[in-house]
Amino acid sequence: MSVVARGLSHAYGELRSLESIELEAQPGEVVALVGPSGCGKSTLLELACGLREPTAGTIAVEGSADAAGRLSHCAYMPQRDLLLPWFSALDNAALALRNRGAGRAEARSRAGELFERFGLAGFEGARPQELSGGMRQRVAFLRTLVAGKPVLALDEPFASLDAISRAEMQEWLAGALRADGRTVLLVSHDLEEALYLADRVLVLSARPGRLVKEVRAPDPRAADRDGAVTDPAFVAAREEALRALREGAHRGAAAPAVPYDSYMGIRNSSEGEEG
Repeated sequence: MSVVARGLSHAYGELRSLESIELEAQPGEVVALVGPSGCGKSTLLELACGLREPTAGTIAVEGSADAAGRLSHCAYMPQRDLLLPWFSALDNAALALRNRGAGRAEARSRAGELFERFGLAGFEGARPQELSGGMRQRVAFLRTLVAGKPVLALDEPFASLDAISRAEMQEWLAGALRADGRTVLLVSHDLEEALYLADRVLVLSARPGRLVKEVRAPDPRAADRDGAVTDPAFVAAREEALRALREGAHRGAAAPAVPYDSYMGIRNSSEGEEG
């Protein structure tokens, strides 16, 4: 298993964020986490990446249960792209390699090889403020990918994009994930996005987040997003997940439910900072 959690719980002081999570992710599998804002989705990613320690239970990545070991196996992409404004797109993409000890020329060369594949050819020298939102997210994902770690943790990577750009980026990312084949943990507030990108969707209850349902994405899925999300099997899976969200919204002890339409891709980008 790439990622295994057993009885995983976490609390911020007296505020319980996650409760008794059981999770497994196979090598090369994409697993999405959905649930109301504040239910601990982003916290779970941070635990997987070794950025926090659990209050109870265990979580291991590639067999490593200690924080340093988990961090060494995970590449984390936060909600914001966090591109450095004084760096070019190429230098931003190469930053993960520089942090791992590669020289500037080597890092730029290795990252630059992927710019055409990522639809960024010709923008190597552009500063972040000269790029569209979608292009900035591609640079951020490229930076995450070139770190070379076996597990990718993606925290709402397209939350800040408009609906059209978001749909385009979902289709692009689906192809990128299929081509790369790494294990992925994906946090999303968008059910369609989660089912389109993931192999399995784990539905969490309101805080403290508990696993209430696992929904398998239809397989095979159409290559184009529009064809995939309108397929009857996809629509049925989406309705199954939505029912689980409705049920889970009433199980938490503290967090109010998010409006259900927010899971259908209609979401305020300022929501869900804490996941």
